[in-house]
Amino acid sequence: MGLKYSKLTPRQTGELVKLFVAGSTARTAANLVSVHRNTAALFFSKVRAVIAAHQEVAMAEAFDGPVEIDESYFGGRRKGKRGRGATGKVAVFGILRRGGKVFAQMIADCGQATLVPIIRRKVAPASVVYSDSWAGYDTLSVEGYEHERVNHDEELVADGGRHINGIENFWSQAKRHLRKFNGVPKESFPLFLQECVWRFNTGTPREQLQSLRKMLRRRMIS
Repeated sequence: MGLKYSKLTPRQTGELVKLFVAGSTARTAANLVSVHRNTAALFFSKVRAVIAAHQEVAMAEAFDGPVEIDESYFGGRRKGKRGRGATGKVAVFGILRRGGKVFAQMIADCGQATLVPIIRRKVAPASVVYSDSWAGYDTLSVEGYEHERVNHDEELVADGGRHINGIENFWSQAKRHLRKFNGVPKESFPLFLQECVWRFNTGTPREQLQSLRKMLRRRMIS
């Protein structure tokens, strides 16, 4: 594979793709492939843009069946409260279909006026929706969903499948991946977020490599 309009050789391009899938930073990849770190950073940035474009199409349909919803904050060392104390952090809303894929997007805030329209767009009517006790979800029952709440303060282990372990697992994986970059600029965060969604939804590293190669060929980046 050779990067279009690039001085990268086919071998260097192929190695950079493998290192991207492995989760390497651009700096580490540049050292391993013997290219300038700016070249590797630009390549990785283009790869993330291709992934984000792919995700926009792949995640266009609404989820049906039981789903879990949650919001989380990325960035910073201090743990802020929901809707408060999140200065300098990026708010993200996520929806996970149990036994299926996850959807996530960066949001301005975690208020009801922000969250409910996303839920209406991404979750089919009459679906069972599991959430925590955040007030932003108060109207879901009247929106036509079967709403099941989890109160983490009162329930150590929820009964009857009443939990949001799946979406919390995604948050954990995404934050673990992003931590190695020592801070992601806010303007670049949506691309990094969609990379995390793609990794979670695609499966094993081998499946990710196959998926990425196919995307890059289709987009004529490599």
